[in-house]
Amino acid sequence: MEITLDHISKHFHDRKRAKKAVDDVSLHLTPGVWGLLGANGSGKTTLMRIVCGIMSPTAGRVLCDGEDIRRLDGAYRDLIGYLPQDFGFYPEFTVERYLAYIAALKGIPDRTAASRIEELLARVSLTDVARKKIVKLSGGMKRRVGIAQALLNDPRFLILDEPTSGLDPGERVRFRNLLSELAQDRIVLISTHIVSDIEYIATRNAIMKDGRIADIGTTAELVSRMQGRVYECRIMPQELPSLENRLHIINLRNEPDGSISLRCLLYDGEDRREAALYTEPLPASPRLEDLYLSLFPQETDKGGHDL
Repeated sequence: MEITLDHISKHFHDRKRAKKAVDDVSLHLTPGVWGLLGANGSGKTTLMRIVCGIMSPTAGRVLCDGEDIRRLDGAYRDLIGYLPQDFGFYPEFTVERYLAYIAALKGIPDRTAASRIEELLARVSLTDVARKKIVKLSGGMKRRVGIAQALLNDPRFLILDEPTSGLDPGERVRFRNLLSELAQDRIVLISTHIVSDIEYIATRNAIMKDGRIADIGTTAELVSRMQGRVYECRIMPQELPSLENRLHIINLRNEPDGSISLRCLLYDGEDRREAALYTEPLPASPRLEDLYLSLFPQETDKGGHDL
């Protein structure tokens, strides 16, 4: 199975101006895990909705094995599983009843649905709360219910929008392992702004910024772009206020001897001279999160970025 995004654009209009949420995006997806990485507001969710057939593009088309998904219609929906960023449910539904309801909507026979639901509940660690109302579950458990419903029809193309939102670190690890297993014979597209979700499991990554694809490649290929642009240094606490506005600090750590270790990005030659003037920088091995933060420097100002 192959999915092709052929020059996809999506424009939204209000009274003042037109906004390009997605701007001429082309991708060719083959079996394996694909990471769609970008900050909130970069256009990821709009693109995911277009890929699912929920939203029509302003321009371009989505092809499944060379066929326009608009012509395939229901046959395409039978091939996909989708977990939106916010999935809805009736408050009175139990986990088991909700999954049975979704299975019926997907046309899965009752007997097949029952065994499939039992299998998925075990896989996402929800067997013990199968008869509990979804509204009473924790945020992480609700997310796991959403993951289970996306897998009900054993899709050949699994589309997940911010799938690990609300999951604790242990659940994230289990979920990543599950996705790696599922991706052996299907396409798994994961939209996220959490680098660690896809850094080690993605076959390829596409980085989206301002509605466009800013870069694409394997994790190793993308990380290689940052060679020579990441360094570490150690300073005293009293030096930090004067350096925060001069250096592109992406991480800091308090050391036992009272000093502070900094991990910084170099953007150009001026940065390099500035760093040498105030610190003794040592080259550091780059990671995918370094590339992400070089493209989205505003994320270093938010406490929620997963480093």
